[in-house]
Amino acid sequence: MAETTAPWVNKPIWIDLSTSDPAASREFYAKLFGWQVEVSPDPQYGGYAQAKIGGKDVAGIGPKMMPEAPTAWSVYIGTRDAADLARKVQAAGGKVIAPPMQVGEQGSMAVFQDPSGAFVSAWQPAMMEGGLMTGEPGTFGWAELNARGLEKAVAFYGAVFGWATRTSPMGEGQPPYTEFRVGDERIAGGMEMSPMVPAQVPSYWLVYFAVNDVDASFRKAIAAGAREMLAPQDFVGGRFAILGDPQGATFGLLKMAAR
Repeated sequence: MAETTAPWVNKPIWIDLSTSDPAASREFYAKLFGWQVEVSPDPQYGGYAQAKIGGKDVAGIGPKMMPEAPTAWSVYIGTRDAADLARKVQAAGGKVIAPPMQVGEQGSMAVFQDPSGAFVSAWQPAMMEGGLMTGEPGTFGWAELNARGLEKAVAFYGAVFGWATRTSPMGEGQPPYTEFRVGDERIAGGMEMSPMVPAQVPSYWLVYFAVNDVDASFRKAIAAGAREMLAPQDFVGGRFAILGDPQGATFGLLKMAAR
């Protein structure tokens, strides 16, 4: 059964970017989304920066922890006990890539790999409280799992986080879309990776950012050095696009249709 003691438990609680060029990444996203980015002066945080909108935290940007690691966005799921979560991950067929570790006085983090191969992180809050700003342009809009073997991942996330699922048709010739839910709340999505995607591309979580105008934000990103991965297009819930930033991290733009 899913924990319900806090609104952020078992839900996306934080996102951050590990990048080969933190300064360039900070400049790119600050211009694209209007972020105010503050680098921590404390050396124990290794140049980690927090991006803000209206004084509220929306994302983190920091250097890669290992040179061989890809430049990529990470999704953190909230937990009250990262050590217990690591045990659940192993019991459900996942891997513990980075065991729970203390991050100063802010909290504890861990990195896992689900059975489909996608990496997902966890955050146990301390001074850095739970919650992720959403609903405003430039903030977290959605997290989506692109998996090779979605059924394995669905079982894993159900066992580890108590996520339920709901599937929706996506049109002729398209696989159904899976929504992950905690109670009645939609918290993330998942889909089987297209066979058109090159075999060397592993399963991954994709972070989408909410924008007022997908097409305008797409053009702005391209002008700033991003590359097109999927041009702006409509879907049943709104409009979206996918890009690679100048350092190579994949991210999405999303505008949900009015309900």
